[in-house]
Amino acid sequence: MTLTELRYIVAVAQERHFGRAAQRCHVSQPTLSIAIKKLEEELGVILFDRSSNEVITTDSGERIVGQARKVLGEADVIRQMATEEQNELEGALKLGLIFTVAPYLLPKLILSLRDIAPKMPLMLEENYTNALTDSLKRGELDAVVVAEPYHETGVEVMPLYDEPFFVIVPKGHAFEDLDEVEASQLQNERLLLLTEGNCMRDQILGSCSELASRQRIPGLTSTLQGSSINTIRHMVASGLGISVLPATALTENDHMLFSIVPIAQPAPQRRIVLAYRRNFVRPKALAALQNAIVNAQLAGVSFVAPVQAEA
Repeated sequence: MTLTELRYIVAVAQERHFGRAAQRCHVSQPTLSIAIKKLEEELGVILFDRSSNEVITTDSGERIVGQARKVLGEADVIRQMATEEQNELEGALKLGLIFTVAPYLLPKLILSLRDIAPKMPLMLEENYTNALTDSLKRGELDAVVVAEPYHETGVEVMPLYDEPFFVIVPKGHAFEDLDEVEASQLQNERLLLLTEGNCMRDQILGSCSELASRQRIPGLTSTLQGSSINTIRHMVASGLGISVLPATALTENDHMLFSIVPIAQPAPQRRIVLAYRRNFVRPKALAALQNAIVNAQLAGVSFVAPVQAEA
């Protein structure tokens, strides 16, 4: 049994296809298939059901693949420990971000990180919280930027910043000239939010019962409601309804599209955090990333004090 064979079975379990798994492992399909067959013979169990178009992991295979992921993770720790004398700020960092943060944080983060860690490029993935968490635990990502609440076994959390939400309304709307909007005033409005299951939607509705009472809009499909923040911005600008968006999703030029109105206290907000595996061996890289985010000077947010990164 070798680490290479373990990587092969983990890839097949994830891709559910021998060809795609071989491409991911940068080997030919016959090479991968022969190695897995050899491992099955050595273990005396069938790891994958090959009888259908989609490769299915057997019950025994599920347990063995799960253990293989742990073994590969520990092997990566050993590999990184062997080079820990080297500069932790050199080499790519695999970073995941949720969809409602990535477009607004990344442009400024990249510029900021160039100054702090110019030899630490980012390998990026945008996805939903659950998918990012799975990738983080499998070792496919080094860290993820997500929103609280966030509690996962074996994962540490580093706070980044707190971000308030604002109401956006079409030009000419009755709220346009108000200094702030009471949450109770929103309950009779046509409200545009992201689709169910999106963490930002849940945070908004959890902070404001009036919004929760109006979370469904007759006549709108879930796709129109939840395609993206950018789509919602343009639907509001067109006059379809109002919405609630985080501060980072708003720019100084938005006044030409719609009006932005603060929500009366206690206004809903979200905390953005950096999550990473407990055994991650590049703490200076994480500290550099945190400092780069603070130095990015995102408008409208309150930063948590950064950890000082060492070169």
